[in-house]
Amino acid sequence: MSKHYSGYVNIIGKPNVGKSTLLNAMVGEKMAIITSKPQTTRHRILGILSEEDSQIVFSDTPGLIHDPGYKMQKAMNDAAFSIFEDADVVLFVIDPYDPYDGTEKVLDKIKHAKVPKFLVINKVDLSNPDQLKEMMAMWAERIDFDEVHCISALEKIGIDHLISQIKARLPEGPVYFPKDQISDRSERFFISEIIREKILILYQQEIPYSSEVVVTEFNVGELRGAPFVRIRAEIYVMRDTQKQIIIGRQGSSIKKLGTLARKDIEKFLGKRIHLELFVKVKEKWRDDDRFLKGFGYLQ
Repeated sequence: MSKHYSGYVNIIGKPNVGKSTLLNAMVGEKMAIITSKPQTTRHRILGILSEEDSQIVFSDTPGLIHDPGYKMQKAMNDAAFSIFEDADVVLFVIDPYDPYDGTEKVLDKIKHAKVPKFLVINKVDLSNPDQLKEMMAMWAERIDFDEVHCISALEKIGIDHLISQIKARLPEGPVYFPKDQISDRSERFFISEIIREKILILYQQEIPYSSEVVVTEFNVGELRGAPFVRIRAEIYVMRDTQKQIIIGRQGSSIKKLGTLARKDIEKFLGKRIHLELFVKVKEKWRDDDRFLKGFGYLQ
């Protein structure tokens, strides 16, 4: 009987260094939303890459927030630090434009990790060789990484080699998930993330960081003999003024949001959909345990 190799490969780093882009590139699917704004990823998301003799379970985590300002950010940090509990390989992602200052406690966690640890320098397509050499030398003095990889997650440079080296480090192990499964998250979760991604893209200032999306209805039926899905989603914000901004004058903004989200949701599901969006106000939901549990931040 042939051997099977499997393990959890956990990705960690500061916000906006390209962790989600890297997850998507390695799994070959859009698992996590990507924008230029920090704190885009809020939850730990598993992306599963299965081959006949192996299964790699990648874990994307929220970017580490140096000084959490409310309970939601603390929960995001807890999710990020949880990667050290079940990791078989750790990928520490950095980029040349946002260097660590060496004070974060995560560095100590990485230094003492008892599993293979890779330094992954992202965005090399925007870097020069001297800059990369300087970064590698600096990090070699700080932490004894097992491997260093220079990649571009966006341009998919170095991704195949990184995956092959990860696979070489996996222990012999079972099939954790069905081989045709690509994530541990539900369709509802990804739909809510698609809507939240559009909020991040369309709205400015505090709106994206004060909002949360929950899919409350997901009904599959038929329309003219073809699969058709009716979806209702609620967008929570913290103030009436934010609700007015989300909706826009005579509903113009929420209509644009719905149109952009619907196109991506239809692409994701491979079906036509009808999407209804509603905006609700809940003051200080980011510090409310009941809401944080409902939104999946707390157990």
